[in-house]
Amino acid sequence: MLLSALGFALMSACVKAVSGYGIPVLEIVAARALVSLLLSYLDVKRKRLSVWGLNKPLLMGRGIVGAVALVCVYYSLTTLPLAEATILQYTHPAFTAILALLFLKERLQLTTIVCIGMSFIGLLVMTQPDFSTGLVTGLPVLSVIAALCGALGSAIAYVMVRKLSQTEDASVIIFYFPLIALPVSVVLLGDDFVMPNLEALVLLILVGIFTQVGQIGLTKAMAAEKAGKASAYAYVQVVFSAILGMVFFAEIPTLWTLVGGGLIISAALFNALSRK
Repeated sequence: MLLSALGFALMSACVKAVSGYGIPVLEIVAARALVSLLLSYLDVKRKRLSVWGLNKPLLMGRGIVGAVALVCVYYSLTTLPLAEATILQYTHPAFTAILALLFLKERLQLTTIVCIGMSFIGLLVMTQPDFSTGLVTGLPVLSVIAALCGALGSAIAYVMVRKLSQTEDASVIIFYFPLIALPVSVVLLGDDFVMPNLEALVLLILVGIFTQVGQIGLTKAMAAEKAGKASAYAYVQVVFSAILGMVFFAEIPTLWTLVGGGLIISAALFNALSRK
């Protein structure tokens, strides 16, 4: 799980670094989707499964939601400090709990309600909204909205995956994400394609490689340990991201980030570790 957290943190750092070469966000998404598509296809074929699955409409919906969420996440990574962008992603347990209540009729436990409340307070502390003017003073408004949309998209995709896992193999579900994300990102990119130089090309490849490292570590950890216990270690990604941000991008987290981020991460940890 620590390897997974490091993999995802390095992926985030590479996304931020390659954007400094003028590579558009949609091009980064397309590069990551291309690597994932190849690896996912090989995995499905290794299991001798049909790549198309059974519930095609829901599989395509999961792919579309995942693609939109990824664009939002990558935009926030390129426009926010690494630590702040990573912390805002961890509001997704609160979104997931609400969506599971609405669509899967799962009952909210007290720990989950506390998680939602703490996440909301932490978000307010980090962004420091001025209710008299309607502006966010702590961080760029559009970047915060993008990060939250990414977290919401992740939560929607997670609920869809839980529904799909009743009829579909995990490898088929994973395959549909890059299958949708690649053509969508290429079409939306249009004429904005930027030919990467050698350094940018290496970073784009590393985005795909580190994503795979993160996903493999996550899968292995979930197979070896209870989900709640294993996922608690995922929050070390925030520490890794903060260190990478300081070392490579000279980003020093503010006091508001530390306090608000501490509330959000504590809420997510509390929710993960308190599940029966």
